[in-house]
Amino acid sequence: MFPSPSAEKFIWTIHARVKMKYYGLAESRVKRIIRFPTRYEEGIAPRTVAVMQPAGTKRYSEIWVMYKLAPAARAISKFRMQNNKTRQNKQKAIKIITVWRYPGKAPVRDPIPQEVLVELKKII
Repeated sequence: MFPSPSAEKFIWTIHARVKMKYYGLAESRVKRIIRFPTRYEEGIAPRTVAVMQPAGTKRYSEIWVMYKLAPAARAISKFRMQNNKTRQNKQKAIKIITVWRYPGKAPVRDPIPQEVLVELKKII
């Protein structure tokens, strides 16, 4: 069975999966936050981006996703594995590092430069 083209766009860490389960967040919700964020900021880790969307209507909180650009995972079919013919995929993917809920409104930090945002929009 072949992975879908959109499945290759996102690489999920185990930490992100555990946090999603803890906070009760679905994959689709995390992808929507990445595609349509309310706020972009530089992540705490080097070369990462943190994006946010508000969550809830009664109690104000925010859902944050931290990710970075990474080489896309290669989809290797059985046919190519048998023939030892693999090609390198030079596309970029989004590696989701972590997801968290912030109770209340987070203070504004460093915004992302515009040229980086343009590159991210091309991938998404």
